[in-house]
Formats: sequence, structure tokens, C-alpha cells
Amino acid sequence: MDHPPVVAAIHLAKASRLPMQSKEEVEVEAGRGIVGDRYHGTKHRHVTVQSRETLDEAAASYGRPVPSELTRRNLTISHGVVPREPGTRIRVGEVLLEVVRVAAPCKLLDDTIGAGAQVALRRRAGTVFRVLDGGTIRVGDPVELEVSSPEQRPA
Repeated sequence: MDHPPVVAAIHLAKASRLPMQSKEEVEVEAGRGIVGDRYHGTKHRHVTVQSRETLDEAAASYGRPVPSELTRRNLTISHGVVPREPGTRIRVGEVLLEVVRVAAPCKLLDDTIGAGAQVALRRRAGTVFRVLDGGTIRVGDPVELEVSSPEQRPA
């Protein structure tokens, strides 16, 4: 695609195992995550990001749609590959995020999407980020990749 990816969907859950709620915008705090989300205030699991394009690949493998709101990820971008290399940074609107690790698909996916969903989402389940610079994220915000290696990170 010739245009940069944008935020296609935002979801959060107030507690573990509760259904994800769709939001048009969220406040994100540096070092803490999305205000109101179950992982807000955890050490490193501040924001999870996935790509609609990757979900479509999972759906093709799975044989049925994979709705972004059922994957338990906070942000879904319109297209492109979400970085997976620790230390890589992306900017989502005014918020700067840094890759912590690849997100593993949880067993809950077989309950929320259907049997076999967890396997279909293996290596397609998105990425876990920490928040370096907070702000507001809105549906439609641009997403840009800012590559930096762990050696380039400030101490």
C-alpha cells in the first residue's frame, strides 16, 4: 500500500478475562500504559499492537474471520507488519512505543473466537510494547516505524 498505516481499532478490558471494549480514543501514560486497561501500571506490558493484514492471513489459515476485538490486543493497525524486534520503536499518533517482545496467542482465543484460533494466530498475534512517551491515541491516527536498536536506546 502506498499510504502509511493508521489505527483501525482500539480495545481495552478493565480486568483479565472481561470482554474487550471498543474505544475511539484512549489516554496512554509513559511507563504505565493505557488508562483503564487491565495491564495499566504493569512493568512492561503496556500496549499490545496487531495488524489487520496479519489477522486476515490468520483468517485465511483458520477458514473464518478473526475479529480484532476478540484477539485481546489493544491496537489494530490497518496494514503492514508490526515490528517484533525488541528495542524497535513505533509512533502511534503522539505516543512513542518500544517493542518488548512478541505477543503469544492465549488459550482464551479458542473460547472467544473458536477452536483452532490460538493455533491460527501463532506468529500472528502481534507485539507487546512499553510506552516511552504518552499522549492520546485515536482511531485514524497515523502509525510510523522509528527503527532503533537496543544499543541506541537512552539509558
